[in-house]
Amino acid sequence: MRLFSAGRPVRLRSGAAAALAAGLLTAGLAAPAFAADDPPQTDQLWINPPYEPALPLGIDGGQPQSRTLGIGVYHDNDNFTVTDARLSVDISGLTGIAEVTWPDNCAPSGTRAVCDIPVVPVIGRDYKEQVFLTVRAADGATAGARGRITYEATATGGPDGTLTAPRDSFDTTVTVASGPDLAIAPAADIEGGRPGDERTIPFKVTNNGDMSADGFTAHLYATYGLTDLTRYDECDYTAPEDDDYAPLTRAVCTFDQVLAPGDSFELPEPMTVRLAPHALNERLDIGVEPGGGVEDIDTQNDYRTFQIAAENTADFSVTGDTVSGAAGETVTAEVTFKNNGPAWLGNLGSGDSVAVARLIVPEGATVTGVPDGCSARTLDGGYHPRQTGAPRYDCDLPYWVLEDTRRTFAFSVRVDTVVPGATGAVSIHPAYGEFGQYPFTFDPDLTNNTAVLAVN
Repeated sequence: MRLFSAGRPVRLRSGAAAALAAGLLTAGLAAPAFAADDPPQTDQLWINPPYEPALPLGIDGGQPQSRTLGIGVYHDNDNFTVTDARLSVDISGLTGIAEVTWPDNCAPSGTRAVCDIPVVPVIGRDYKEQVFLTVRAADGATAGARGRITYEATATGGPDGTLTAPRDSFDTTVTVASGPDLAIAPAADIEGGRPGDERTIPFKVTNNGDMSADGFTAHLYATYGLTDLTRYDECDYTAPEDDDYAPLTRAVCTFDQVLAPGDSFELPEPMTVRLAPHALNERLDIGVEPGGGVEDIDTQNDYRTFQIAAENTADFSVTGDTVSGAAGETVTAEVTFKNNGPAWLGNLGSGDSVAVARLIVPEGATVTGVPDGCSARTLDGGYHPRQTGAPRYDCDLPYWVLEDTRRTFAFSVRVDTVVPGATGAVSIHPAYGEFGQYPFTFDPDLTNNTAVLAVN
């Protein structure tokens, strides 16, 4: 099932952070100042190439359609300003297979070109590809022919003043193909929705290939916060029965319309969804495939994810416990997470836990039994060699919680020494960062994100 894995992956590297702050763009190239006891700063330049594009042959012997291939350059460490990248593109491997038209920011010489990129970002919300090649199958090329584009890049910046992308590490294999190529038209995500709103989802499919599609099948996945999905006679609607997966609505739609090359299909009536009272960060995933068992020649454009954001909150809270026991006695201590709503939350793209419940073990006590989902840690979060007897425990919630989810983690705690009034901190945290900070601003009340475990 392709749900929540749409699109060509960005090749993320070690710890790429938020997008480069606009104020740094004119701040010069001097390395930032760091405290003497800070660990040494590192940075690395990377290339994000297109992933195995397919080029269709011409229709009835005509000129083949062109495709646009986007290439991006980025770096890891947003403490550094990185500028003046030079991306070298070598298309000698496409001779007789494909023809390339260079963009204005590239200076070609034979089968190579050097492309200028003034500012190099880190991976983040504002990351965009910077170089766009227009490519089509060469005259006389046949289906199945393959060629390779290779890349190198350097830039100014980083700890040593110059960054170089790893050599011989980035390439794109281009394949000439014949068949249908169903593409879903891109559309903007929806922001600023409110629970109860009805929103229209554009859906248009075009055959960009050189052969007809004898009908097609569409797969739709609507997340839990989207209701009243428009019903079509051509669709069967189901909901997953496995509690390990976030609740959603799935539709499989079979359309028998033949799509000749260049033809488009639109639904008989617009597709609409309604934002439920528990909606927050929703998404609608749509994928299409040709009918008759025919393979789509380019699967990079037949799947779209529409992000639908609702202005809503999910009030996460945690409670500790109060226990008592004589020296040597073992008691049960509970740490409880609760989502007080009104919204649910699902980390459907990353799969990260929605929250981590943390226990700092009180003085004079030892954990002898650890609930499922909890891991032993050192106080600062490092590896602890044993599951019992650790000073800290982190307990992972699933990647999704409903608007009323409650989860209790029951620890077995041995009282080694009676320490009147001993307490251990209890708290909840996202998988990274902190609640109240982007992107975890959905929690309206941070005062109930901490509690204590009191012993005696």
